[in-house]
Amino acid sequence: MKFNPFFNSLFFVILRLLIFTVFICSSAKARSEIEDDIKNITSKLRCMTCQNQTIYSSDADFSLNIKKIVKEKLEKKETEKEIIDFLTYRYGEYILFEPQMNTQNIFLWFFPFLILGISLVFLILRTKKTP
Repeated sequence: MKFNPFFNSLFFVILRLLIFTVFICSSAKARSEIEDDIKNITSKLRCMTCQNQTIYSSDADFSLNIKKIVKEKLEKKETEKEIIDFLTYRYGEYILFEPQMNTQNIFLWFFPFLILGISLVFLILRTKKTP
């Protein structure tokens, strides 16, 4: 049984279109994942030229450069922690909106609880003195 050459070539054209479609869809998915990762990472970083604005929401030149750096590092398959560590090393810990939990910042994390505890002690002592 022989196939018609027209149907044979049509089969290969359809096969190529199918492969091309799968390739385009997978690359679009990869691009959307990178964009989501860029949004996630840059939302945790502070713009150094704006006042308390995230890099994601800022349009300053500094923010655009950081977004480009983050995108390049994500395309090189670096993790979020590696990217944040690199940016912290390069620009200092001020670039992070949430301070890291380490020995240098332990006071920042426990000071509010210390003030709350001292306030409660004074409140209890004050209420006991009052008849």
